Amino acid sequence: MCGICGIVLTGPGALNPAELRAVLERMTRTLSHRGPDDEGFALFGSGACSAQQPAVGLGHRRLSIIDPAGGHQPIANEDETVWTICNGEVYNFLDLRDRLAASGHAFRTRSDSEILVHLYEEQGAEMVQALRGMFAFAVWDDRNKLLLLARDRLGKKPLYYVHDRRRGIFAFASELKALLEIPGFDRTVSHEAISHYLTLQYVPHPMCVFECARKLPPAHVLTLRPGTGGIAIQRYWRPAFVAEEGAPLHRLKEELRQELTEAVRLRLISDVPLGAFLSGGVDSSIAVALMSQVSGAQVRTFSIGFDEPQYDETRYARMTAHHCHTQHTEETVRPSALEVLPKLVWHYDEPFADCSAIPTYYVSRMASRHVKVVLNGDAGDECFAGYPRYLAVMLSGKIDGLPRPLRRVATSQFWASLPAPLEPKAWRRRLRRFLSDMNRSPEDRYVGWVSMFDDALKSALCTDGFRAASRWCDPGEFIRGYYKEARTGDFTQRTTYVDFMTYLPCDLLVKMDIASMAHGLEARSPYLDHKVVELAGRIPMRYKLRLGMLGPQSKFILKETFGDMVPRPVLTRRKMGFGVPISAWFRGELSGLVRDVLLSRDSLQRGYFVPEQVRRLVEDHVSGAQDHGIRLWVLLMLELWHRRFVDGRDFTI
Repeated sequence: MCGICGIVLTGPGALNPAELRAVLERMTRTLSHRGPDDEGFALFGSGACSAQQPAVGLGHRRLSIIDPAGGHQPIANEDETVWTICNGEVYNFLDLRDRLAASGHAFRTRSDSEILVHLYEEQGAEMVQALRGMFAFAVWDDRNKLLLLARDRLGKKPLYYVHDRRRGIFAFASELKALLEIPGFDRTVSHEAISHYLTLQYVPHPMCVFECARKLPPAHVLTLRPGTGGIAIQRYWRPAFVAEEGAPLHRLKEELRQELTEAVRLRLISDVPLGAFLSGGVDSSIAVALMSQVSGAQVRTFSIGFDEPQYDETRYARMTAHHCHTQHTEETVRPSALEVLPKLVWHYDEPFADCSAIPTYYVSRMASRHVKVVLNGDAGDECFAGYPRYLAVMLSGKIDGLPRPLRRVATSQFWASLPAPLEPKAWRRRLRRFLSDMNRSPEDRYVGWVSMFDDALKSALCTDGFRAASRWCDPGEFIRGYYKEARTGDFTQRTTYVDFMTYLPCDLLVKMDIASMAHGLEARSPYLDHKVVELAGRIPMRYKLRLGMLGPQSKFILKETFGDMVPRPVLTRRKMGFGVPISAWFRGELSGLVRDVLLSRDSLQRGYFVPEQVRRLVEDHVSGAQDHGIRLWVLLMLELWHRRFVDGRDFTI
């Protein structure tokens, strides 16, 4: 796991070749937390640069996992005409290395990254099809003057870029803040990106919070040919998610055990200490059980808990740790932990409002004191329909099919007027929201369920000026677009596909990548092995989510397949999720923080929001009249991001 960056100069803009090394060094050192073990550079071209003879620089920060002594990057082929820098791991590199060596390629190291230059020589951009892993990499073909950027299929590793044609600068980096080191970087904020953030709690690909920058989407390659001055972006993979309805359960269980076990085995390849995050849920518990079985050694596990019982899972994590005989470590997160907010804002470097970044940051810090690699349970919910909202999607589909009189009762606006407790996870609160949304289309219902601010509240909050600047775009189109491209007719299955394309790469994987890499820790995700994902897409929904006499059963096939490996209370417990008691904190110890930041002159004068509406949100929440905890967190992280990256000043909490 590493940090990468690079610059291609094609014209006499503000940055000249003589400055290239200095700028590249600043960019690379901005990424030092991603790779604390080593630093490397490669420069090509000198003197006056042009489209035909560009000046190019590659920078790399290394977290040494495979071949720590010999895997220095940038790394080249035999005649040094092809160079690469890579962030991530290629898990099938040993098989690929054997194939390439048999074809005559010579290797200087045991590093997995070295296969990239030789695979590029064989296959060009099609090389990505052969890779099994998590990666964002760049290949510079000095002979043909071509830059290739690629990102893994599910988006586990990030990649930002900026293309300034006027000045003749193309640059890329693992994190946005590295691009800010380029002289003259345009920090004009994208109001459209902010609008999406308010709805989704993240800025979705390919857009970026700054208008001039972009993200390369997952499963895409970008090719820059400086001689033509243009870039080409192409998608190379998408999961089918078309269920094999006639497939027998026993065969799918056999395939699942085989594929997930192999995914875990591949992720145990490491030349440095390795452990696992153990949340206490089914997904991470199965991953830990498979690690123990495959490795035959004692596994180190790490958990984070809370004082609030409804958010604390450590009891279940201890059960699995005891059952699997792991060496277990845990910590408790308390409201005082939000003193880490300036660090979170710096590391995430775009507005990002998934508050579970807090415990993820802390469990990563804890684990990094003992190991350099951890496995996790990310994507188990998307693969096997584990979120409660998938049950809501399935039930809403059944209500949609009711006779008109019964449907009229179920969709009556009467349900929206029923009182509900303030606690966000309370079932009566969820039921009221579910029933009050039944008059909407299935796609719009789901957009509403995953939105932080609904249309009415967002419209009241935002100023006329903000609405005009953002062109009052519809962030829901980002989600509806993936509903349209899903190839299955089962709406619940289509919804899991949508989450794989949106929520997973834009939220969960960003959260994990940034929190872990902030501490020089590599996080590996067996459930995100693309072969596991492709298998999950073929499994019929009835094998994932069942409506039985004893209630709904989520992740049915996963629990049936690996139920012999984890404690039964872990299998049968109610799903809790990796939430944070942010609503309670904002009514208690942190109510002063919310007022001080959101009602400050700086915040109220930015022109995004109607000040009276912000005050109302704060006061209604603190007084207990309504629950706006997550919305206040969205606004808080936006304001703190502005202070750090737009105003350009450090701050303390």
